[in-house]
Amino acid sequence: MTMMKTARIHEYGDTSVIRHESAPRPQPAFGEVLVHVAATSFNPTEAALRAGLLHAFLPVDLPYTLGWDVAGTVAEFGPGAEGFAVGDRVVGRLDDGGAAAEYVRAPAAVLVPTPASVPLATAAALPLAGLTAWQAVFEHGKVADGQRVLVNGAGGGVGGFVTQLAKHAGAEVITTASPRSTAAVLRQGADQVIDYTAGPVGAALDGPVDILLNMVPLSPPDAAALAPLVRPGGRIVSIATPIEPSADAGVSSMHMVARNDVAHLAALVELVDTAALSIDISESRPLEDLADVHHLSETGQIRGKVILIP
Repeated sequence: MTMMKTARIHEYGDTSVIRHESAPRPQPAFGEVLVHVAATSFNPTEAALRAGLLHAFLPVDLPYTLGWDVAGTVAEFGPGAEGFAVGDRVVGRLDDGGAAAEYVRAPAAVLVPTPASVPLATAAALPLAGLTAWQAVFEHGKVADGQRVLVNGAGGGVGGFVTQLAKHAGAEVITTASPRSTAAVLRQGADQVIDYTAGPVGAALDGPVDILLNMVPLSPPDAAALAPLVRPGGRIVSIATPIEPSADAGVSSMHMVARNDVAHLAALVELVDTAALSIDISESRPLEDLADVHHLSETGQIRGKVILIP
């Protein structure tokens, strides 16, 4: 039996439950390929899963190997798997996790060729965050040319993609970020960066916006303060705390959860290869640092995307 290294949990809890241990290398089932993992990337929702906060609506079988994003090369085929050859570079979102390992089995149908213009490991930062951003901007936000868009939480991994995609759509993009993220957010195309640590966002905003895209958890007072910043007829889309406008505001609001959509992922890859979208990697770390990355995320110390190399 061939063994591989993994990062997995046997129980829910704090970062100490993440174990680095050997496990049997998986065999691809029908319609699956085995991917030799070049990198996975960290997403804050994985820390919530590890802590047990998602168990009610996202139960997993323990032990559970972490990692929803994968970039790597095809190593083997299962029966019925089509579309790739051994050695092909692929990227995808794995709804069952498992990418925090040297190898992972993946449905061939959720994988696409990686961008040719970036290193293989860099592509691991694209799937979950990129899909969330694409659907927030285009599907739910319906961002269009000439609109004013406020991206609350642009310094995070999803927020960076949202900023770029909203700008690509032709919007005027106003963002909130901490001072440590300001330079990166401006590079990503923001027209204005509001330092949310310096005071109320509304005080720095010159007039209402058409669309509010919220990327971060908010306290009830902070959520209530953002809702009036959207003009009547505008839209609010949140991937975190729901934001409810007053009943007479004439503003629509939705809380979204991104779905795995291979067509959207392929469109994101094309934008990367045409230089319309950049992948901002703030750190590249060995997989053995995964618990530390979880801790840094939970204490608000991560900017952009962090990739982990097995």
